[in-house]
Amino acid sequence: MEAGKTTESDLDRQIAFLLSNDQPSSILPENEVVALCQKAKEILSQEPNVKNVHIPVTVIGDIHGQFGDLKELLSISGEAPETNLVFLGDYVDRGYFSVESVSLVVALKVRWKERVVIIRGNHESRQVTQVYGFYDECLRKYGSARVWKAFTDLFDYLPLAALIEDSIFCPHAGLSPSVETVDYVRDLERTMEVPHDGAMCDLLWSDPDDRPGWGISPRGAGFTFGEDITQQFTHRNNLNLIARAHQLVMEGYQWSQSNLVVTIFSAPNYCYRCGNQAAILEIDQNMQYTFIQFDPCPEKVTPMLEEEKRLPDYFL
Repeated sequence: MEAGKTTESDLDRQIAFLLSNDQPSSILPENEVVALCQKAKEILSQEPNVKNVHIPVTVIGDIHGQFGDLKELLSISGEAPETNLVFLGDYVDRGYFSVESVSLVVALKVRWKERVVIIRGNHESRQVTQVYGFYDECLRKYGSARVWKAFTDLFDYLPLAALIEDSIFCPHAGLSPSVETVDYVRDLERTMEVPHDGAMCDLLWSDPDDRPGWGISPRGAGFTFGEDITQQFTHRNNLNLIARAHQLVMEGYQWSQSNLVVTIFSAPNYCYRCGNQAAILEIDQNMQYTFIQFDPCPEKVTPMLEEEKRLPDYFL
């Protein structure tokens, strides 16, 4: 493959390799990953902060490097280009196969750029990935930080939300006291490392809560927001639903706030120890919702390294 060039046949080969390889580690060559990230950056730099999506669509929550489970959910959902796919972020960290997972997601995006939407999660960040596993995995599998740098530079270009049929707002995490309208999100500057506060940070870190109003988030970033906040935001923006990821929910999906918010989590048995189911959300041509739950696939998991055992569990 010519340096800097990624053709459709290259992409088809890469996707087939990633989907079919059953070895514990099935990584693409470093030069191919760098070229893939460059092509993805060119595509994403032309996309708005809020990506409009049409039905039918499948909405996918956190993946967190659980590559076998990612392949399983793609076999359940129907792979692109047969269906539109919206990935809600958190492709990397915690699981042992973040390199393979994010490589596949990005390859799918580049191959079917109009059918696949990938937005930014709070783990698509230089600082977070240096703590929760992706940086160390890149060093271990490639022997340098070049692949990590290519992906984290790409992460700066990921959209901040999707909007399905102008009625379902899909950020990775939640709302922000700085954001009253979807148009405000459209006007944000996004091509940067995730800030420690402000609107962009909140979209990637906040959580719904049973208490009204805005609250201090136990995560140390973003806010908690009550049903009253969600009602105001959905009414002001003529929305029916906020579909988000970001939180472990034991059944794979969970309704909250009088069914104005649904959380989708797509990493079963999270961190190989939580025992949760995972789910994806399918929305058909009639805007009917179907949640498909799935259990973890058999996966060859390497023994947990000592440094991984010590990873801080900021929301477990």
